[in-house]
Amino acid sequence: MTSSSRAGRRHAARTIAPKVPEITAIFWVVKILTTGMGEAASDFLANKSVPVAAAAGLLGLVVGLTLQLRARRYTAGVYWFAVAMVAVFGTMAADGFHKLIGLPYAVVTAGYAIALAVILYLWNRDEGTLSIHSITSQRREIYYWLTVLATFALGTAAGDLSAFTLNLGYFASVVLYGLVILVPLVGYRMRWMGEVTAFWFAYILTRPLGASMADWLGKERDKHGLGYGDGTVTVVAMLLIVVLVSYLAWTGVDVQRAPEPTPATRPTFAAQPDPVPAPAPRPSALENPAVPSQYGEAYRDPAGTRPASADPNGW
Repeated sequence: MTSSSRAGRRHAARTIAPKVPEITAIFWVVKILTTGMGEAASDFLANKSVPVAAAAGLLGLVVGLTLQLRARRYTAGVYWFAVAMVAVFGTMAADGFHKLIGLPYAVVTAGYAIALAVILYLWNRDEGTLSIHSITSQRREIYYWLTVLATFALGTAAGDLSAFTLNLGYFASVVLYGLVILVPLVGYRMRWMGEVTAFWFAYILTRPLGASMADWLGKERDKHGLGYGDGTVTVVAMLLIVVLVSYLAWTGVDVQRAPEPTPATRPTFAAQPDPVPAPAPRPSALENPAVPSQYGEAYRDPAGTRPASADPNGW
């Protein structure tokens, strides 16, 4: 086996389907629902007990990411469970710096924006791409989940910044982020924004949009909410997520296929030259005895050139 064929087989073994879903309309709906659920669930648990909320959030994060990283392929239920747990923990990570340490929302937002920029820079430097269609190795998958966690924390802080520091309130924040999230959509459709840039731009904005929507529905009326309660919002969002994820798991419409190996990486085999026929053996003296010519010299006929009935005297 040649070295090129061995390299081709090793590449084929590494070429697997990405472990993240294909981007569809349902993807964005479920993503916004998970952000809202994470915001409401985190606030609901924190109002009961901050230590219990922190422990539950950390445990959920560890379990969700462990299941996802150990999975051999993309599974809708496992993936979205991990996203939901990151949503809960990301909310706590953003709220903790403000409520426990006392950092302003502007500082928390700027800090997570810097952290996200550093993660994306390192990811692009090490892998050369930020495309979700390239999540086919464990290192890329780790970069992906670090980015997701940073976007959740950044989005939570940004939502609180607009609602409280800028005094927009929850509903105005929903309108604001609902309009801003159209920018990557229009930019991608108009072809002045690349696919990868548009995706991560929209992905970041889903967090403050979903969180502001959950706060508007769940918070008390004296806080400019509708007063349905964080617990109610959490349960309703979870039920909707379960229904949509079950549909995705049943249909498989969001499963990315394994990329086809390129011609440069397909196994190649060196061309073998056609076999050269061995030269016919020279006839021996016994097989082709010397024949006297009419002038007395002796000669040997080449094999197969003298008819069997030829006169031995050369006539």
